[in-house]
Amino acid sequence: MLVLSLTNVLKANDRSSDIRVDLLIVGGGASGTTAGIQAARMGVKTLIVEETEWLGGMLTSAGVSAIDGNHQMPAGLWAEFRQKLYNHYGGPEAVETGWVSNTLFEPHVGNRILKELATEKNLSIWYNTEWSSVSRNGQQWEVSVKKGKKLHKIRATQIIDATELGDVMAYLKVPSRLGMDSKAEMGEVFAPDNANDIIQDMTYVVVLKDYGAKANKTIRKPAGYDPSVFSCCCDVSDPASHNGPEDNCFQMMQYGRLPNNKYMINWPKCGNDIYLNIIEKSRADRKEALKEAKLHTLRFLYYLQTELGYKNLGIADDEFPTKDKFPMIPYHRESRRLKGIVTMTLGHVSNPYQFNQPLYRTGIAVGDYTIDHHHLKNPSAPAIDFVKIKVPSYNVPLGSLIPEQQDGLIVSEKSISVSNIVNGATRLQPVVLTIGQASGALAAIAIKNKVEPRSVNIREVQQALLQSKAYIMPFIDVKPEDQDFAAIQRIGATGILEGIGISYKWANQTWFYPKREISEYELVKGLQSYYPQLKMFQASGAVLTPEFFVEVLKAIKPEFSYETLATSWAQAGVKATLSPGLALDRRTAAVLIDKYLDPFSVTIDFNGNPK
Repeated sequence: MLVLSLTNVLKANDRSSDIRVDLLIVGGGASGTTAGIQAARMGVKTLIVEETEWLGGMLTSAGVSAIDGNHQMPAGLWAEFRQKLYNHYGGPEAVETGWVSNTLFEPHVGNRILKELATEKNLSIWYNTEWSSVSRNGQQWEVSVKKGKKLHKIRATQIIDATELGDVMAYLKVPSRLGMDSKAEMGEVFAPDNANDIIQDMTYVVVLKDYGAKANKTIRKPAGYDPSVFSCCCDVSDPASHNGPEDNCFQMMQYGRLPNNKYMINWPKCGNDIYLNIIEKSRADRKEALKEAKLHTLRFLYYLQTELGYKNLGIADDEFPTKDKFPMIPYHRESRRLKGIVTMTLGHVSNPYQFNQPLYRTGIAVGDYTIDHHHLKNPSAPAIDFVKIKVPSYNVPLGSLIPEQQDGLIVSEKSISVSNIVNGATRLQPVVLTIGQASGALAAIAIKNKVEPRSVNIREVQQALLQSKAYIMPFIDVKPEDQDFAAIQRIGATGILEGIGISYKWANQTWFYPKREISEYELVKGLQSYYPQLKMFQASGAVLTPEFFVEVLKAIKPEFSYETLATSWAQAGVKATLSPGLALDRRTAAVLIDKYLDPFSVTIDFNGNPK
């Protein structure tokens, strides 16, 4: 129960420093924003505290306004955000301005859209607010924050750590990992023999604007400038092709071109990537260390203006509300990683159906980007050819958001429980957006049911996400607007009907193939893990028909009959007309299984096994 309604809480700020909410989200970045929106929509009184005056984190405040991945899987709040971008700029083609992404936008536009989405009656956001301490008092959290010049104590039932670097869980000494895992620990053949604390290169992005052909926006020569550092920046060859350097300076500049003649400068090859590990530093020490990252970007900018002739491009003066017009925060590709109830490793991604844990059944977010790591700026980094790591699209298990021991805490953003290698895929913007949405749903259900996150019904969280038009399975060929989307997602999440994964360039895929005919054997084999009575059931490779489907269901539910099927065939949502010998496809099988057996209602544990 709330002591005050959220509206009254805001009014009380002027006279009281003791605030109580159901859910406190620390960090209004990509995941914190979507977590807050989702939880609020589910009726939970939620407060986000954010250190900057923007929402969106890496998408906006860090200037990385080019979405990597999930173009063919627009899910939940990621889809809502993208549609609002389309509406603002005038359709999909209007945001396909750079070749690195299908969706590029001005950071300030992204911030405005996220703030529009975050206009929920159960959601409050405190900007320019820093937290200083977190403690557990019985079943409640007490968090000290400073909003402006005023100190507040916030009491909450649940906390989501949506900070950029996993700072809340670190403060609480929740077990986590940092850097590269060893081959032995994660069982990943691509991992180094020995663990280390090396993280990915980071970038302090800058957004440039074209001020006209006659303009000269050349900055003063930065300290320590050495043009040789950037001599290979025009190499635009794709590492996946294994070809030699391909110099094309114009093409390089089009990489992150944004609408309205702006350019996102976030370039890895002899560009403004830098190796700088500030994760374990204090807030003050981080700020001091980041001066070198900004300076490195200024050096690259000077190179672009003087060596490549782009003197007409200057720092955009209409993007960020900062004195130097740089983004408010840097782009962190990697943070601390939680030791969660489960840890998602490369095997779970590359071979989800045959791996020793069917974590895919607990999926709450999806991604299709390849395993992408930036280590060009650190000569000490082990030489791992990440291009050789071939994976299909994947989903993220719910248990990777929940600590092994700590109650009342959910971890989001890039700090979820995955291996270092897998982090190269789960760190990307649409995945983090949907991880945030899932963490909000998880928190809301835990709060409403008065249980800890580790005790929630996984299927309840997944169903809440499906109701929000979010994917839990990465099926590229069945979209949220499909009338059978939820049924196919549910049956896919049981593992009864499996998807087919394909590694495909920079946008990997998993296909459900809804129109493909299904065999008797495929149906029975899929059902056996849920219904032991089918272990000895005889099935051939013949195509599945309604008659055989009825025989299978009678073995599980003796009262079922062909007449039962015929009576409610249309109500089940099947498109085909029922007739003897009809060849059933995977879509129809999924709909019928969902309708008559409802295996999705069988509770599962965090490893994906039926309880």
